[in-house]
Amino acid sequence: MPSHQAARALPTLPDQDVRRVLCVVAHPDDMEYGASAAVHRWTARGVEVTYLLLTAGEAGMAESPEVVAPLRAREQRTACTTVGVEDLRILAHPDGMLETSLDLRRDVARTVRDVRPDLVLTTTYEVEAYGSLNQADHRAAGTAAADGTRDAANPWVFRELGHDGYRPWQARALLVVGHSRPTHAIPVGPDDAEASIASLRSHEAYLAHVTGHPAPEELIPRALQEGGAQAEGGGLAVTARVFDLGGLGGTTGE
Repeated sequence: MPSHQAARALPTLPDQDVRRVLCVVAHPDDMEYGASAAVHRWTARGVEVTYLLLTAGEAGMAESPEVVAPLRAREQRTACTTVGVEDLRILAHPDGMLETSLDLRRDVARTVRDVRPDLVLTTTYEVEAYGSLNQADHRAAGTAAADGTRDAANPWVFRELGHDGYRPWQARALLVVGHSRPTHAIPVGPDDAEASIASLRSHEAYLAHVTGHPAPEELIPRALQEGGAQAEGGGLAVTARVFDLGGLGGTTGE
């Protein structure tokens, strides 16, 4: 008998009645490495998607931060337009030195309470990711997204938010894209893939600073094909580890 069983195909995320999604990441371009295909799928059917960037990505290029921050914001707005995102929020936490602090958790919780999303999406905060060590800001951002999403539902955490009119909100689930142990797949189509490619291309100035970066039209289809190979239906897919916070019928990533 074989010593191990074949991995079970990933079920499709039950998102048919989702109306709002909040995406929390560290930098401009973090959503563009495949996750934006799922965003395009959602916005195409009328889902409202908000991007919350915890830094302006000002330390990611050779030019001074004063030059880079507005440049990267412009590129991110273009990327958002290609996938139908109208609500882009960029905070001023320091790029390259992001810390999982109470201030960061509070900012995430405030935005969750303001947007009141069904789903919160972030990228993996594992130490190892994408074939190497995960970048420190990515780890801090993902942890803050997870903690801040739960904080948003607790009226006794960050009480000042309630005093400012931000009522507690319980998101239905947290999605961690890029996780090494995904639990669900989000099927996407060719149009979603093309929009995702265009969103990554929008970061033209940034990509010019990355040595040996694969062409978006090669990188994105390959990632989505790999996701589809793990999914029940095959095809193209974004995969995520899903943590049910009480709204997906018991589905869990734990």
